[in-house]
Order: sequence, then C-alpha cells, then structure tokens
Amino acid sequence: MSSSAEIAEVTVLITGSNRGLGRALATRFLLQPRTTVVAAVRQTDHATMQSLSELPRGSGSELITVKIDSLSDSDAPNAVELLQTKHGIQKLDIVVANAGYGTVYGDLSQVRPGELRDLFDINAVGPLRLFQAVRPLLEAGNRPRFVLIGTPIASIAAMEKAPFPMIAYGASKAAAHYLARKMHCERARNFGMEQAPVPVDDSADFVFAQIGKATREETSGKFVTIDESQEFLEW
Repeated sequence: MSSSAEIAEVTVLITGSNRGLGRALATRFLLQPRTTVVAAVRQTDHATMQSLSELPRGSGSELITVKIDSLSDSDAPNAVELLQTKHGIQKLDIVVANAGYGTVYGDLSQVRPGELRDLFDINAVGPLRLFQAVRPLLEAGNRPRFVLIGTPIASIAAMEKAPFPMIAYGASKAAAHYLARKMHCERARNFGMEQAPVPVDDSADFVFAQIGKATREETSGKFVTIDESQEFLEW
C-alpha cells in the first residue's frame, strides 16, 4: 500500500464549482489525498461559498477560491497570476471548463439574436478565455487534462436524436465542442465530455472516473458519453 508521501500531488481547477456538477466534482476531488482544488466562481462572496469551504477533505488536500466570470477577458488571467504569486501554484494537472448557461428556450423562429450572441460568449468564448489563461500551467502539469463539459444537444450529426427547442444553447455548445476538438488537433492535450440529463451525482461520478483514466491516445478530442449504449457520441 502506498503511503501519502508516495501519492503524487494533484492540482485541479473547476469553473462553476459552487453549485451543480461543478460542486459535485469539487467534493469528489477534495476527498482525494494531497489534492488542491481551485474553485473558480463568478462571485466569491456568494452565499454558496460558505458551505463549499466546509466540504470534507482528504489528507493533505486544500481548497482555494478564485474569481472567474466566463464573460470576463481579465478574470482567468488574473486568477492564474494569483495562483502563482499568492499560492505558489506553478502547474495545473486538470482544468474542468464546467461553467455555462443554457436556460434560453425557443426554436429558430423564436430565438432572439441577442440571446444567441450572449450564450456564445458564455459557453464558447468563455472556455476559450479559460484555456488561453491556464495553458502555461497545464503544460507544466502531470498528465494534463483540459475537460470541457458538453451536451448531446449540441451534436450536429445526432441532432435528430435531441430535438429540444434550445437553439441558442445547442449552437453555442456546438462551437465549444469545435474548440475542444481543435485544441486536440493543435496538440493541446484535452478531451471533450458530455453532461447528460441524469442526476448530478451520477454525472459527477462519470466525469470524475473519466478524468482519472483519460489519455491522449484513448479519449483526447473525443466526445465521451455517459450513454451506456455507446462509448462516444458523434460531434
């Protein structure tokens, strides 16, 4: 059995980590030994932050909170600088781009152009801002993984299987899926992952397990799915 000293230290950054899937993932990572969880949230003084700070932790694990608003061009770079200068963090092993927004409903004849533009900024440009800021620390990480939380609603090839009236959300996430695939093709080590319409704990268990076993050869650039009938979805 390995002692705690033999277990490699892991640093993971999760956006949108104060609620939903992001919080569930933060909970699981904090329970691991020698793990630093960087909880990236839009509002560091939000009411949910107190309970997040009280989550149980594995031996030698710690929680750090930083501000990252997906709409901000400066938040992610500022957060990275803070991690380096204040907390002495010089590498990130895992970054989970979980923050997003999708409660805009309507088909092509109903959606307002402004709604589509807003969701593109949050769901597609947001992960790009994050990736550009964290890339240097990821490149210094151990088996680095950039994980994009996607959705089957945004699969172009499988559109008929998910006929939901969420054009703004689907289109913005499809753009995010493209970015995930492009990151892989540009030889940045990452993989796309879906957030299925299942209970948060089931989703978190699945994502957590996939992150743990992810490799460039097997999952990088792939649309991993929780659907037991298939291993990957079509982009």
